[in-house]
Amino acid sequence: MLVDTHGRVATDLRVSLTDKCNLRCTYCMPEEGLKWLAKPDLLSDDEVVRLVRIAVTRLGVRDVRFTGGEPLLRPGLVGIVQRCAALTPRPRMSLTTNGIGLGRTAGALKAAGLDRVNVSLDTLRRDVFTTLTRRDRLQDVLDGLAAAREAGLTPVKVNTVLMPGLNDDEAPELLAWAVENGYELRFIEQMPLDAQHGWTRDGMITAQDILRSLGTRFGLTAESGEQRGSAPAERWIVDGGPHRVGVIASVTRPFCSACDRTRLTADGQIRDCLFAREETDLRTALRADASDETIAARWKRAMWGKKAGSGLDDPLFLQPDRPMSAIGG
Repeated sequence: MLVDTHGRVATDLRVSLTDKCNLRCTYCMPEEGLKWLAKPDLLSDDEVVRLVRIAVTRLGVRDVRFTGGEPLLRPGLVGIVQRCAALTPRPRMSLTTNGIGLGRTAGALKAAGLDRVNVSLDTLRRDVFTTLTRRDRLQDVLDGLAAAREAGLTPVKVNTVLMPGLNDDEAPELLAWAVENGYELRFIEQMPLDAQHGWTRDGMITAQDILRSLGTRFGLTAESGEQRGSAPAERWIVDGGPHRVGVIASVTRPFCSACDRTRLTADGQIRDCLFAREETDLRTALRADASDETIAARWKRAMWGKKAGSGLDDPLFLQPDRPMSAIGG
């Protein structure tokens, strides 16, 4: 198993399939985009599936989430999902996406074995969406969400980042919309993972801000801690239930002590933390025909040295060199 020196066990694998994205969200990357990974540097479909197989059959991973960049841009996505669904034991599989393209792929992904999706959506206002993402694609995202719900990729979770002066007044409106449509809304504090390194603690909307705003319209009752487990979101019951809303407070309420994640980048590097500044190369071992045992042992060593926390509360904290789009959500 993927155990670290603090006794945590990684059972959740985040697999980035590409660093490319078809949006240009202001808190993620510059308008002109980034220099994408060269195709030879990316793991092939076979290499992705092999590493997932090693994680599931040898290292105790039970949950696999496919991320990006934007994973729907990966041509072989449906095939990768289908092959991973055939593993024994079968992992639970989810996808984090911006929702563009989900309208035409939700059914195929469900048939391939995907269990559910998380869709990033920060606003319901077309003008604000265009400003935040630098693309006029709001309706495509809404259509993708509806397609996911109809295909049975449930619970459909919606991830929202609030930005000062743009959408910070939308929390109650977004929650009302999510309740009406049967989606589970989760607000995420903006994290220092932007390519521009422009994040500041003073400029972020905190969990406390979000809950205060929601409280102007809804009655919220905190779920008990036992129900949270290693989930990153603290959840609140909305108006007595059955609907819930979550807040992922990575900055102001870190949950590192219960972290159960290991991360694989699109170019085959293992990261033991979202904010890690070091990586462990598995791609070279793969392409040198290393055995499954050798790769598993290298993965174990990478996770053994995981730090106790993300370091966000350290005045000397430094952002990772890679932005979120290259790490995977």
